[in-house]
Parts: sequence; structure tokens; C-alpha cells
Amino acid sequence: MRDDEADSVIRREYSMKFGTQILPEGVRFRLWAPKMAQVAVRIDALERTLPMQRLARGWHEAVAAEARAGMRYRFVLEDETALPDPAARFQPEDVNGPSEIIDPLDFAWTDRGWTGHAWDDTILYELHIGTFTPEGTFRAAIRHLDHLVALGINTLQIMPVADFPGRWNWGYDGASLFAPDHAYGRPEDFKALINAAHGRGLSVMLDVVYNHFGPRGNHIETYAPLTNADTDTPWGPTINFDAEGSAMVRDFVLANARYWLTEYHLDGLRLDAAHEIYDSGPRHILLEFAEHSRAATDGRHVHLVQENSNNQAGWLKRYPSGAPWLYDAQWSDDIHHALHGVITEERGGFYADYVGRTDLAGRALAEGAAWQGEYLQHEQRHKGEPSTFLPTTAFVSFMQNHDQVGNRPWGERIDRLIKVAAMRMWAAIILLSPPIPMLFMGEEWAASAPFLFFSDIGDDLAASVRESRAEQASRYPNARQDDLPDPMAEETFQRSKLDWDEPARSPHAETLLFYRRLIEARRRWLIPRLAGMAGYMGHYEVIGPKGIKVSWTLGDGSVLVLHANLSDTAFAAVALPVEGRIWTEGGVADQTLGPWTCVFTLTEPDGSGAKSAMRSGQAA
Repeated sequence: MRDDEADSVIRREYSMKFGTQILPEGVRFRLWAPKMAQVAVRIDALERTLPMQRLARGWHEAVAAEARAGMRYRFVLEDETALPDPAARFQPEDVNGPSEIIDPLDFAWTDRGWTGHAWDDTILYELHIGTFTPEGTFRAAIRHLDHLVALGINTLQIMPVADFPGRWNWGYDGASLFAPDHAYGRPEDFKALINAAHGRGLSVMLDVVYNHFGPRGNHIETYAPLTNADTDTPWGPTINFDAEGSAMVRDFVLANARYWLTEYHLDGLRLDAAHEIYDSGPRHILLEFAEHSRAATDGRHVHLVQENSNNQAGWLKRYPSGAPWLYDAQWSDDIHHALHGVITEERGGFYADYVGRTDLAGRALAEGAAWQGEYLQHEQRHKGEPSTFLPTTAFVSFMQNHDQVGNRPWGERIDRLIKVAAMRMWAAIILLSPPIPMLFMGEEWAASAPFLFFSDIGDDLAASVRESRAEQASRYPNARQDDLPDPMAEETFQRSKLDWDEPARSPHAETLLFYRRLIEARRRWLIPRLAGMAGYMGHYEVIGPKGIKVSWTLGDGSVLVLHANLSDTAFAAVALPVEGRIWTEGGVADQTLGPWTCVFTLTEPDGSGAKSAMRSGQAA
């Protein structure tokens, strides 16, 4: 990393042992290929193929004095097979094409002094670059950053951008981990988006996939022991973190994490399906991942989040100060599934074990996880570890995300499934409870576009993709197989793009205003009080057929209490506090909770109610 002459500009490079590095004497090419006795590098613009020197531990290296940034190259194996660089910074012709030499110092950053946001302050916004805008590019996304600032969120969480095969994909079929997908733009375009976000006070986190590689476009197995034949994920072989040859594979993945955090100045990483990352060695890769990632930063706030459907709460341990030891948080599918199951009574998909379990909704909100070692009938297994020792800020809550929308047969957003009143109540519960809230792109204005599953993986794999989606759809009631969107069709991808004219039109504009007021309330009432929140501080009880009371002692000693009626039928005999109400969504009469109603009250550390209140987005 070197500073430019102008004090306002900084340039960043992550120097790693994989891939290319521009040196004074030329460009160095390196490939770890222990299965190969000989490797060469072919540089298209020079019309030359250079033999690479075989070094210790399976490394091959060459320096080309005439090579320059912008030139394209491939590695040539012993059988003359020409393959892209697995650590390429850019794949301009997709995953099977030549790699391009990139000079990371060409991009001038202007975010000097950027510190990011503390975890307790975070409000997340998940987005997919390809469908966030009509153009589906990094540069196009910059135009809508001001919308997000006005909304009140402070952290983007971008779905995976590692280069995938084809023109459209969710991103979880990544093949070239170091290269932003060419469909979204060049490396400097992604950096421009992050730089622009930082300039507006927005942090940027990236979703990364280290449990498997996509089924096409990653060629490492040809010349190195990339996968482990002894374990498998639902999407393909696991990455080799513990078998023979795993040391360098571990280094490859750890280098990728450090690369995103340093060269792209990202503010955190979200690990997809961490429960499918297997390692029986003495130091689990998830432990090393956290240590390496935190050591790679420059002192700014950097956050690490897991998706972990096994509820392995041990990864979320806190220091006595309350700071996370390894991971800041885990996505709480339990909060979503429990509320969805009770509110919708939908029994398909994820929800079979949650329908009729009002107690699970209360427990998940109070303790972060509903399942803490109990047996799930639907999944036929014990699930989870105790999480009560954690602050609930160790969990991310959401009403919608890419999975909960996109894994539905028709990609319906929640406002297509429930009444507006129920949606508003659910949104208030998510945004005004202590767990870290996350919105899914377009949720804030009840976007009409669905978010469907789409893939351009190739005709030879199309049948298996369609079969997989049909099997997924069969878990939902009334899912007719002859009426499902084709996951391989461009139309499916295009239908999932947001319509940015909607936020200015009714009823979308009213929903947007509602979300802005909710987020304003969180920033006013909760965020200043969350720091230092401890474990064992959440409690719940069932207070009606579908009613819950949840209380949390916040970091400053104040007590937040939620009363909620998760049904369309009012019920009485609820001891509702009169003072300190900071938000009421729905209807309250005397001691009766109306349909789809939630009430939040806040008691100061001295026992008094909050001095002023906010009701349904209006000052009381």
C-alpha cells in the first residue's frame, strides 16, 4: 500500500503469494500446482509462452519483464491444457477465459480516515448487484446510495460477486474467488462503489462462499487437491481444509478474505453456510479465518457474520468487555422462521417445526435462537447450542432475505403473502428489537418485483438445476410443477430487477416513509443503548393464543419491552405499561391488543418511562 502525493488519495494493494504481482522488474506469475511437474504461462499480447520454474512445495513461478497491466494470460499444463489463474483479479471473458493482469494501484481511493460503524450501531441492507438496478452493475448501484442514506441504513451487505459462470447467477456458484464478476463491471468499478459508499457514510460487507466451489469454471482440482472426497455439501464437494495438501488450500482461502478486506477496503464478510465448512484438524479453519481477517484490517470497524443453520453459538463468544472474540453475529433464521410460522401458518418449506409455536417466536427474539439443542421433527435431528449467554446483538434478524424470498417457488415478497397490517407489525418487531436488523433490497417500499432463483450455468447442467428447483418447490403447498418459473431463463432474471420508479408512487411511497420512521426510531431509542448489552438479559412469555411479551435489559441498564399480538384476533387481559411507549403499531384499547399489534415500551435505568414517545411513526 502506498499513499499518493495528494493527501486525499490513497492506493491499496494486497501482496499475496498467489496469482500475479507487478514488480519493478516485470510481472511475477505464481501457481500452486503440486500435481504438475511442469507449467508455463502464455501471455496473449506478447504471443509468448514462458516456462515457469518449479519451486518447493508444488509452486511454479515466472517473471515476464515485458508484461503489463491489461494483458491477458493463461497457465499451460503439461498436457497443453490452458487454464485461467485461480487467483486472477479479473476474468473479462468469464470463468473459462483468459485472466487479465490488474494493477490494483491504478485505483485512487478517497476514503482516507474511514472508520466504519460499530456492530451495535449497524442496520444492514442486503442486495444483489445484478438485480438492484436495471443495468445490474457496480457503477449503476452508486446512483441509489443516496436513497439508502435517506432510508437510514448504514451498512450494505452485497451477495457474492466472485466470478461465476454465465451471465446471471445468485453468486453462490463462484469459481474465481478473487475476481469480481465481469457482468457487474471491472475491479475498479467495484472499488468505485465501495469508495462512494464510504463517502456517504455507508459500510460495505461482502457475502463469501468457502464451503464449496460452483460446478463449472474452477479448475484447481486438475493440478491441486482442492476438494475433500470424504465430505460433501448439498451443492458439491467440500473444500479441502483438513486432508492431505490442505495447508495451501487453507492459505488460499485465508488470502482471499484478507484480499477483500484490504485491497477492496471492505468493512466485513458474511460467510455463507458456515455449518457446511468441515475441518477435523487441530485448529478449525473458521477460527483461523476470524483471526486472519481481524489481523488484516487497519483499525477500522470490520465485522464477521456467519450463516449457520446449526446454531453453533460457540463461534459468537464475547470478551468480558462485550467485544466479539471471533464472529460478531449469526443470521437468525429462527427469528424469521418462528415469526413467519406463527403469522402465516404456512407449513411448507422451512416452517413445519414452527407453526403453532408462539413460544419459539418469543424465545428466538429474547435469546437469538429458538432451537438450542432440541429435536426438530421436520429435519429429524437435534439442532443448536445454548445461546442465552450471548447478547441478542450477536444475531441478525430479518423479515426477508434472498433465501426466504428467492427459495419460494415464485419468489414472492412478504407483502404478497400477508395483510399490510401484519407486515407493518412484523417490520416494527424486526427494527425495534435489539438483534441487528437487516432489510432485503426493495423491502422498504414493498417492491413489486419478485426475487426468483436464476442461473445461467449452462445447457448441460440446466436439467439438474430445474429438477433441484422443482424439488424445492414441492415443499410448499399448491406449488404446481407446470407453473414454475424457469430458473435458466433470462426472463426469470429480468423479472427480479427492482423498479426504481416505484418508491415515488403510492402505495410504495407510504411504505417507504413508514420504514424511514421505523429506522429513525431505532436510531433514536435503541442504538445509543445497545453497547455493552450482556447475555442472560432477554426474557419472554406467551400471553395469549398468539401473543408474546419479550423484555430485554439493554447495555445502559434500560429495559425494552415488547407486547405483540401475532394474529388477526384481538385479545384482552394484557398488563400494558402506560408510560414510556416508544412505538405502537396496530390498535390498543385499554388492556386489549388489537389484531396485528405490537407495542414497545422503554424504561430508563432510574425506573422512569422514556420521556417522549413515537407512535406509528408519528411523535406522540
